Amino acid sequence: MWRSSAWHLSSLRNSMTKPILFPYRVSMPKQSSTIFSSSSSSPPSSSPEFEPSSINRVFQISFSQLGTRQCPQLFDKIEDPILTLDSTIDDTVNVPWIASQISEILPIQTPQAWSSFYASDSHIKNITDEAIDGELKKKGSREMSKTKFNGLRRRQVKIETEAWERAVREYRELISEMCEQKLAPNLPYMKSLFLGWFEPLRDAIAEEQALQETKRAKTGYAPYIGLLTADKMAVIVMHKLMGLMMTGQDCGSVRVVQAACQIGEAVEHEARIHDFLEKTKKKSRRGKKVGEESESLSKEQENLRKRVTNLMKMQKLREVRKLVRQGDDVKPWGQDAHAKLGSRLIELFIKTAYIQPPVDQQAEGPPEIRPAFRHTFRTFTKDRQKFCRRYGVIECDPLVHKGLDKTARHMVTAYTPMLIRPKPWRGYDKGGYLVLPSQIMRIHGAKQQREAVKNVPQKQLQNVFEALDTLGSTKWRVNKRILDVVNRVWARGGGIAGLVDREDVLLPEKPDTEDEMEIRKWRWSVKKAKKVNSERHSQRCDLELKLSVARKMREEEGFYYPHNLDFRGRAYPMHPHLNHLGSDLCRGILEFAEGRPLGKSGLRWSKIHLANLYACGVDKLSYDGRLAFVENHLDDIFDSAERPLEGKRWWLNAEDPFQCLAACMNLFEALKSPTPENVISHMPVHQDGSCNGLQHYAALGRDRLGAAAVNLVAGEKPADVYSGIAARVLEIMKRDSEKGPASNPNAFLARALVDQVDRKLVKQTVMTSVYGVTYIGARDQICRRLKERGHITDDSQLFRASCYAAKVTLTALGETFQAARNIMSWLGDCAKVIASENEPVRWTTPLGLPVVQPYRKFARHLVKTSLQVLALQRESNSVMVKRQRTAFAPNFVHSLDGSHMMMTAIACKKIGLNFAGVHDSYWTHACDVDEMNWILREKFVELYSMPILENLLEGFQTSFPTLVFPAVPERGDFDLRDVLESPYFFN
Repeated sequence: MWRSSAWHLSSLRNSMTKPILFPYRVSMPKQSSTIFSSSSSSPPSSSPEFEPSSINRVFQISFSQLGTRQCPQLFDKIEDPILTLDSTIDDTVNVPWIASQISEILPIQTPQAWSSFYASDSHIKNITDEAIDGELKKKGSREMSKTKFNGLRRRQVKIETEAWERAVREYRELISEMCEQKLAPNLPYMKSLFLGWFEPLRDAIAEEQALQETKRAKTGYAPYIGLLTADKMAVIVMHKLMGLMMTGQDCGSVRVVQAACQIGEAVEHEARIHDFLEKTKKKSRRGKKVGEESESLSKEQENLRKRVTNLMKMQKLREVRKLVRQGDDVKPWGQDAHAKLGSRLIELFIKTAYIQPPVDQQAEGPPEIRPAFRHTFRTFTKDRQKFCRRYGVIECDPLVHKGLDKTARHMVTAYTPMLIRPKPWRGYDKGGYLVLPSQIMRIHGAKQQREAVKNVPQKQLQNVFEALDTLGSTKWRVNKRILDVVNRVWARGGGIAGLVDREDVLLPEKPDTEDEMEIRKWRWSVKKAKKVNSERHSQRCDLELKLSVARKMREEEGFYYPHNLDFRGRAYPMHPHLNHLGSDLCRGILEFAEGRPLGKSGLRWSKIHLANLYACGVDKLSYDGRLAFVENHLDDIFDSAERPLEGKRWWLNAEDPFQCLAACMNLFEALKSPTPENVISHMPVHQDGSCNGLQHYAALGRDRLGAAAVNLVAGEKPADVYSGIAARVLEIMKRDSEKGPASNPNAFLARALVDQVDRKLVKQTVMTSVYGVTYIGARDQICRRLKERGHITDDSQLFRASCYAAKVTLTALGETFQAARNIMSWLGDCAKVIASENEPVRWTTPLGLPVVQPYRKFARHLVKTSLQVLALQRESNSVMVKRQRTAFAPNFVHSLDGSHMMMTAIACKKIGLNFAGVHDSYWTHACDVDEMNWILREKFVELYSMPILENLLEGFQTSFPTLVFPAVPERGDFDLRDVLESPYFFN
């Protein structure tokens, strides 16, 4: 039977040197001429050509199906069914020989057993037909995918390398069209402003470039201002300055030092690739005699240029930045040069940018044209300090300010989500974006941290690289249905579902009175209204930036977020606006590009996820309670999914409304299907830690009481640590309230606060306890909560009540998490010992990442620019002892939670799960939640089975052998294996 089917398998003929994989791992003799002989029947005339990997897969499919269908008991006995034949295929496949060899190796004792392994000719033919057809489809799909990938790759490089160039071309084209067809009135308001500013600024920069070229007494920025064309420099100045005004703390203004340095840095980045390509341009040598050396150099430069040009055209991009750096012998400009060049460019922009108010029909004469920006000074006074410090700012005209929130769609953003997978990380600055500068860590000028990461052996960082690559390889897409709802809400004026209101609040009119008290109230109300409007303006700008990215990515099949780390080892997407670490809006708009069938467990987790997003106390119920909540609200859920804005709008009651709406739509689609388990879902399902910082402390200290409070042990429903602390605070206050004022001075305050104690009052203090919150910090947090409620109106009594409540809350925390307090104190004491020697605290995370705390004192450095004298800050050699001590405990725990997340990401990738992480919130497909839950628990136990504190102490003693450190605190008897059985550890 096998022999008669050989003709069909012979159609897999192909020349190859790679091994064939079969469904068994057994040793086979190397008899290539025997295994693949010409004695087999002749193949049909039209034999499909396959790559070696295709042949492997056909044999795997065909042979595996035959074996499992005809003799499954044989396959059950073999643990790892892979067989490798290291042979060269140069003829047809001799199936009878393979069958005879297998008959000698497999544990088959009787001819009857062997005959049961045989299949009919038609059966073999059908199976191999199916396999070959499948491989042909895959081959065509791969060829299509390769073409598609190359197209996406080309687009990605253009996005990264031509962002400024595209903007320049657009302005040139618009100006040309304006001159010919007068299209300016059809442009959006801010676009027309940009267009009006572009030419005067470009001409001013060109004049400055010409002046600096001929001027004898060179200015500090002279070597740099001519390195880019005037039009490109103009676009960079406009977009960078407006971007800073949109995203800064004071919307509509930006500090001069910040703007100047960032504009100078942006010009340097753009100048490097431009300068490199210009240097390597082929030079005309007509009529000139050149020596062999110069000709050789010219050829070498031309070859180098061709290589870079090819990279830019998407042919091969892996080493583009490396080549640019090799060909660039110019030293980094430095902060002083950035400041001087940026200041001069800003000064030119202020001088050339004007704005014209709308025409008032009743006014006499044309409206006054006025500067769009102005340079002014503000003063800053620190609390309890007598001196004031002046700093320069650039402010925009109110008309420009009004249009800022509509500017996002016209801004140049280079670090966008990627259309293809990010480059794998291979070093400090090797990975992430294809061409744009990418560093694995956000160091913000901390030299010691940068050197520590650069100098560590690459092998030590392999797990970190793999984790970041895993996070970056998760493919996302825009949830169009949610984006449509967001657009409709925003078009109607916002103000719901967490969106800011599109309109400002009206400023109160000045009262017609001379009463000083009334005038003061009016001034206070005006100040308050202006503050609200300023906050709304910032929120509108932020929202427009997010929506701008969402609209650009809307029609993309998928996109990726390259990730890097902060200095503690926590991972973040490099794109700043629309990402899954963002707000409810961002998370609602994003979903996995790959869909997977829900399955039975996935349907269950979809319901639990919806309940978690609705929250409002529902997320504190048991899983059964959450499922019951969803079942009881199916009508509301279906109504929300079908008519999100026209129906009852139940989803707006959720704490995370847009994510809740996405979950409603996902569940509606599943439950309306006759087979809900087969519905393809793209929705990420979250599993969140329970006060995760305290979970890590409880594991470090093997603290049984603390572990129970934060769900490290199993319970019928999730333990709520905030409610637990609130209950203990209430117990203490009730006890104090029953005492007489003479014996307990806090009795009066306790009576005033007894009715105010709940989880919300203490939540922020409990949350920040892991960050080492101080008594003063806790007092201020509780004071804000009490002030919001308005129960205590007298300011002096409010202050005393806040002091008392803070003390009681910290006492309750200390009782419940004594081990955590001991570890925090020990970490702080160790840090103090090190910092007192003027050394920063440094350690290595369990994944091998070196961490150096960056807290150093800064020295002011004055730089005289054409605009003003700028005070730049530079790190001094002195560490900030107090900051090194107080920040160490939270930073150390953050480095541990980052390690746990990365360990989980790597393990999920190995079994084929899609994974996304938001610090202590882990995401995957609904159908894979059970597997991810088991992995994250295993990795937590694995992490804390290491002697983490002992390793830390040993590292300190090795680095500082002359210093004396306190002993590691004693630990409790909590069994880490209990975490494996805790259903609400992450939930």
